[in-house]
Amino acid sequence: MRTYHCFWLLFWAGQPHQSFLTPLSKRTSSFPEKEKVLVLSGNSRQDLHRSKRSWMWNQFFLLEEYTGTDYQYVGKLHSDQDKGDGSLKYILSGDGAGDLFIINENTGDIQATKRLDREEKPVYILRAQAINRRTGRPVEPESEFIIKIHDINDNEPMFTKDVYNASIPEMSDVGTFVVQVTATDADDPTYGNSAKVVYSILQGQPYFSVESETGIIKTALLNMDRENREQYQVVIQAKDMGGQMGGLSGTTTVNITLTDVNDNPPRFPQSTYQFRAPESMPPDSPVGRIKANDADVDENAEIEYSITEGDGYDMFGITTDKDTQEGIITVKKALDFENKNLYILKVEATNTHVDPRFLYLGPFKDSATVRIQVEDVDEPPVFSRPAYIMEVKEDVPMNTVIGTVTAQDPDAAKNPVKYSVDRHTDMDRVFNINSGNGSIFTSKPLDRETLLWHNITVIAAEINNPKQSSRVPVFIKVLDVNDNAPEFAMFYETFVCENAKAEQLIQTLSAVDKDDSYSGHQFSFSLAPEAASSSNFTLQDNRDNTAGIFTRKNRYNRHEMSTYFLPVVISDNDYPIQSSTETVTIRVCACDHRGKMLSCNAEALIHPTGLSTGALIAILLCIIILLVTVVLFAALRRQRKKEPLIISKEDIRDNIVSYNDEGGGEEDTQAFDIGTLRNPEAIDDNKLRRDIVPETLFVPRRTATARDNTDVRDFINQRLKENDTDPTAPPYDSLATYAYEGNGSVAESLSSLESMTTDGDQDYDYLSDWGPRFKKLADMYGAMDSDKDS
Repeated sequence: MRTYHCFWLLFWAGQPHQSFLTPLSKRTSSFPEKEKVLVLSGNSRQDLHRSKRSWMWNQFFLLEEYTGTDYQYVGKLHSDQDKGDGSLKYILSGDGAGDLFIINENTGDIQATKRLDREEKPVYILRAQAINRRTGRPVEPESEFIIKIHDINDNEPMFTKDVYNASIPEMSDVGTFVVQVTATDADDPTYGNSAKVVYSILQGQPYFSVESETGIIKTALLNMDRENREQYQVVIQAKDMGGQMGGLSGTTTVNITLTDVNDNPPRFPQSTYQFRAPESMPPDSPVGRIKANDADVDENAEIEYSITEGDGYDMFGITTDKDTQEGIITVKKALDFENKNLYILKVEATNTHVDPRFLYLGPFKDSATVRIQVEDVDEPPVFSRPAYIMEVKEDVPMNTVIGTVTAQDPDAAKNPVKYSVDRHTDMDRVFNINSGNGSIFTSKPLDRETLLWHNITVIAAEINNPKQSSRVPVFIKVLDVNDNAPEFAMFYETFVCENAKAEQLIQTLSAVDKDDSYSGHQFSFSLAPEAASSSNFTLQDNRDNTAGIFTRKNRYNRHEMSTYFLPVVISDNDYPIQSSTETVTIRVCACDHRGKMLSCNAEALIHPTGLSTGALIAILLCIIILLVTVVLFAALRRQRKKEPLIISKEDIRDNIVSYNDEGGGEEDTQAFDIGTLRNPEAIDDNKLRRDIVPETLFVPRRTATARDNTDVRDFINQRLKENDTDPTAPPYDSLATYAYEGNGSVAESLSSLESMTTDGDQDYDYLSDWGPRFKKLADMYGAMDSDKDS
């Protein structure tokens, strides 16, 4: 020990500003630890030379998670200036000073007041100083020292994920990598084995294994089949302390899924399939479905179906339903029970995605036999052709046969067939058909120029079962016959100048023909015989279906003859030859020296600045209409003035009296009942006035019922007298409307509107019994009845 202190003093003398702290063990409540002292550095007392004093420093060490009841002792500060008389005061500052770490200012003892956690803070840096208590001045410079927290194994390993998910292909080799798991330990990896993690498998054997140091999971069993088991759950443990006893551990779950590979070929569940198909089934219709089972999934279970052989190879086809992986057998051609009623096919199912690694398991395809039985149905008649084309000349007489359609019942019964024309395709009934033999004949004249093609539909139906019918289109072309004469291509109206010279061309003519000419039209032009010798114009046939009109003389006078009508005969060269006479209108006009027309109207010379004839006629018509309107209006006004106001004393008409008073308001409408006036026999006994408060309550008086055929004047006078004396009557400013019409006339209604609604004829004989006033009506209606009877 003496040698050690000498070395320590020499080391300190060589480095006077560096201090060392001797680390001592931690003190517990049961075993007091040796005191850690931070001492003052200085020279030996035998050394006459003195240097500046300073603190010696080193590290203090504390264990984390102290569980004692007393404060945990850290160490002691001491200065060689301390004489033990209490003149020095120790001060502590830095991380946690005064709170987490406290110091006895007299003795320099340092204690920790709380539990320390290395994972929260592993190192605390503090500063120590000794000062004179009396002067407050430091006796030594301030020095730093470190308190380091020693780790204990208080944290278990934690995996980075609670649950891992992984997948590998089925049938993988042993040792195939699956996934790597990782666990971390918060303890100090540089101190002991607290953070050294070792992995092990708790669940998942013998299928999988884990590497203890890396956490890599691998397969441990050969030929794991997804079809037998698809999901595996593996539990991995991570334990610290290198896996030794007493170490802490954590676990995680790894869900491992086997993915599919194509290691299963398709297989038909049965070797033979039976289907039935009616012979009426149209092409591309499905006959039935077959399916080969494949234990694989997704693209590994995709199957392609094909017909490899059989007597119905060209009659049927098969396609794959991509959703259900079924083979759909369809009809390619029309079936015929009478021709063949049984077909045998061989169908093959093949995987589309084959894995070469598993070809040793056998061919990835399978085959089955399909028998299709054709069923007989009652089929409609079948025409000998899908469509018929016929030709007929347009001049054939009616009832001429133009062609024949034939249809037969394809069934073995060979039922008889009747024919008819679909009238929706022949609305004008131009054609008809013999229902027994199918011969089509005309029933109306034909005209190629009106309609070239007639498209009709013929229906063939079984006589025993008319619902079994079929249709066929018949196209009838109307052939041309030369039955139309040629005519001008347009209406020709030309002019000739007054100063024209002879042999001058004034118009070129052309013609058209509605008929069809296979060799082309050839028209000839000539003047009509009546105009050939006496006409002032000549016609020249150009032999190219045109002709020219030339003048025959010099000068024309429009005052002598303003318009010429030139008849032209046009003929064709077909058989029979058709010809027509067309007229060319030629007007004589005044022209300038260049032959440009100036005027063609003789009246223009007399009224060069006047209005035209059409304008003058329109003005005259307007004036006449205006005069007629004025005369009619005046006559109606005179007739109204002569009409008397009242024809006779017996003529009683409605007089409208206008009262401009507003009345007593809404309640006036309930002061009296106007319906009583219309029906005197219906009186409300309890109706009282509501617009005023009566001083005394009067009992309503029931008025005498008007007798039948009461005169309207007497009735109104009676009602006025009653209202004047009735205290419950409406106010004076009320408007009382008397719409009493009487009990009716014995003649009832004479309205002509009602007479239109009667079912039978009216009897007006009673009009003659009404007197002289109805004599006119009796004569009128009585006469009409007599005419009707006669």
